[in-house]
Amino acid sequence: MQHCDTLILAGWCVPVEPHDLVLTDHAVAINDGKIIDILPSPDARQRYAPGVLVQRPDHILLPGFVNAHTHAAMSLLRGIADDMPLERWLSEGVWPLENRWVSAEMVRDGTRLAIAEMLLSGCTCFSDQYFFPEIVAETAVDLHMRAMVGTPVIESPSAWADGAAECLSKAADLVHDPYADHPLVSSCFAPHSTATVSDQTFTDLRVLADQLDTRIQIHLHESAQEIENEQNSNGKRPIERLRDLGLVNASLMAVHAVHVTDNEIALFADAGVVIAHCPRSNLKLADGIAPIAAYGKAGVTVALGTDSAASNNVMDVLGEMRTAALLAKVEAHDATALPAAQALRMATLEGAKSLGLADSIGSIEAGKWADLACIDLRHINSQPVYDPISQLVYTVQPQQVSDVWVAGKHQVDNGTLSHIDVAELLQRTSEWQYRIAGEQERKSA
Repeated sequence: MQHCDTLILAGWCVPVEPHDLVLTDHAVAINDGKIIDILPSPDARQRYAPGVLVQRPDHILLPGFVNAHTHAAMSLLRGIADDMPLERWLSEGVWPLENRWVSAEMVRDGTRLAIAEMLLSGCTCFSDQYFFPEIVAETAVDLHMRAMVGTPVIESPSAWADGAAECLSKAADLVHDPYADHPLVSSCFAPHSTATVSDQTFTDLRVLADQLDTRIQIHLHESAQEIENEQNSNGKRPIERLRDLGLVNASLMAVHAVHVTDNEIALFADAGVVIAHCPRSNLKLADGIAPIAAYGKAGVTVALGTDSAASNNVMDVLGEMRTAALLAKVEAHDATALPAAQALRMATLEGAKSLGLADSIGSIEAGKWADLACIDLRHINSQPVYDPISQLVYTVQPQQVSDVWVAGKHQVDNGTLSHIDVAELLQRTSEWQYRIAGEQERKSA
């Protein structure tokens, strides 16, 4: 018999690639953090002598979810500035709080809270965009979570950098060292929006990104107000401005991309731009519904993101997957616009593609990292099971995630975090709530 570190036996295995395939009573063998085999469970029992045997007969085994857009540290601001439109939410709610509280300590504690929440809901990789990205990277490594760390680029000074020039300098340093070849962490540039970055900085950014072969992600066409403001300031729509500056290319991730024309969709398709779709954040901030069916017909890669816990207010990709599928049907007036299997693909392999990681994660294939999740379908809300993929998309809640592996490490075991001290995490979170809420109360007194 052949040794493997871990052998997982599951009632159903959904590899995502090939598309819409469900394998009944199958096993996945893991060694040195990577998938080495996918085969029927009876054959697996005869072929492999595992160090650890995990039996999940009533569960779906699938690739871990990819959260394509987050601001992880903002989990500490969850619920503090609710029920506001985007512009007021930023100017009156979020930015004043960030100016007061953002620090390396806040980013570390907020990112830990977010990673714990994401792991418990089956997420194994997240793309972040926030201040102190080096702390985000350190925290991801410390907690053994896969991350694409976006380094912010804005003109105005912050607790992290004095302005755009220092943002770019620090970003280049993060790309070079120490994460150039790290197995869990990669990095990209993350200019906040066209409203917060000058033409000169965009030009410098484009040159630097080309030199370093680094991706760029940016909030783009999130709200109608954003587009109107840009047209009033520059006489151009934000996408048009980025195109003229040479930034609309295959290295670009457009986050949100709600308000777009047919010509802009065609431009994205031709250029290879990818979309990070954040449906629940868009709904909560009343920004609109992105034309996901039209993107799909044009061949644009669409991934799913939760955005921050301050605008969502939860960070489970399961919920985004279900919301995305339902909204796409309504927006297109077509119940077939986004089938369950395609929604699952957006949450896994399309997410990996959007981050340039499709060769290593996003599907259950031999040679890829063992980033996996197991979901228990024995719950009342998921019974009976006629179609496992439909049940996964339309019925499953985060509490049904039983197991999660990141690069073969068992991070969630029977619904419990294996390597994170939850009591300590909650204590630190409570301390931040006391600090932030206490100051808010004193100001209003």
